[in-house]
Amino acid sequence: MIFNRLIFILFILTVVFSSCQKNNGFSISGKISNSEGDTIYLEELHVSTRKPVAKVKIDENGEFEFKGTTTIPTYYLLLLSDNNFITLLVDSVENVFIEADAANFGKEYVVQGSLGSIQIKELNEHLNRTERKLDSLQQLNNLYKNNAEYPELRARWNQEYATLIEEQSKFSTSFVLNNPFSMASVYALYQKYRDQSYVIRDLQTMRTAASALNAIYPNSTLVKALYENTLQFLRDEKAVQMKRFIEQEGVNSPDILLPDTSGKEIALTSLRGKVVLLHFWMAEDQGSRVLNSLLVEAYQKYKSTGFEIYQVNLGVNRSEWIDAIDEDKLKWINVGDLEGSTKARLSYNVQSIPFNYLLDREGKIVAKNLTGSDLDKTLAKILK
Repeated sequence: MIFNRLIFILFILTVVFSSCQKNNGFSISGKISNSEGDTIYLEELHVSTRKPVAKVKIDENGEFEFKGTTTIPTYYLLLLSDNNFITLLVDSVENVFIEADAANFGKEYVVQGSLGSIQIKELNEHLNRTERKLDSLQQLNNLYKNNAEYPELRARWNQEYATLIEEQSKFSTSFVLNNPFSMASVYALYQKYRDQSYVIRDLQTMRTAASALNAIYPNSTLVKALYENTLQFLRDEKAVQMKRFIEQEGVNSPDILLPDTSGKEIALTSLRGKVVLLHFWMAEDQGSRVLNSLLVEAYQKYKSTGFEIYQVNLGVNRSEWIDAIDEDKLKWINVGDLEGSTKARLSYNVQSIPFNYLLDREGKIVAKNLTGSDLDKTLAKILK
């Protein structure tokens, strides 16, 4: 829904972004009290590294200036030392001005002329306020541990702690959803508490920003990393959900539609009414080939009573697949292709091969990873 509302904004931003690339000079200047003669450094932030850009001496008036070029909003660190720095988000034509005192340079400063840098400052200040409140609650918790009223106090403080976490999450999430095309949203998405847990843990929020930013800044390494991380998180989440789903006996199995060796597509659901062993294998895998001999015995024994095998090849060598079917005398349904088989593997959370699920006549999962005598006993019970 949010994408539909932002299509027009996306178009306008694309036009503006394209026109702005022609003028790509920016400046970062400022006045820092109590810093005369010190060196100030400018570094460019990348996904996992920092690249030195320039350094200058602060003059007798506490003033400095950097000039540079960029085609997209870029993150920079302005440093007096490794522990005393300001994070900036600078666009291609911005003239950024900083006012601060050297002693509290990274904590108390004023920034003008750069919307992204102002947003970064606001995000940091809000999180810092939250962390100070969390620290206060933790200190109270430690102070009153031996107090008779501690259990009651602890319950109240835990609730206050949870409320602070929730409010911080809402603030950061709201920022991202209200600024999906701003590179500052990347910063918000990766903000962490001091214990290294993420402030934002909502995948939908992450996906919204990743998709919007990828449309505007497809060549940004930060956006590429965010986009890939989002896809991986979504894959991991789907795998976890599928694992929970699959491990529940009695749930309906997801459908699979794959071609056999002749190219004929066969759906797993077309076998409803039969007891089906959904079996994942690779023709190139010796363990799979050994298990095939046991499956042949089970198939010959129970085929006439309504048993079928739907075998999915996860290998990439078509000739080996066809040869293995012939050599192992596999008379059941054998399907597979590189793309479709991969989707089937992900859908059923197959982490290793060979692997199988036993489906009843209604397509519900009744058992998994059956081999040898376990498969024979289960089939004998179901097909009696």
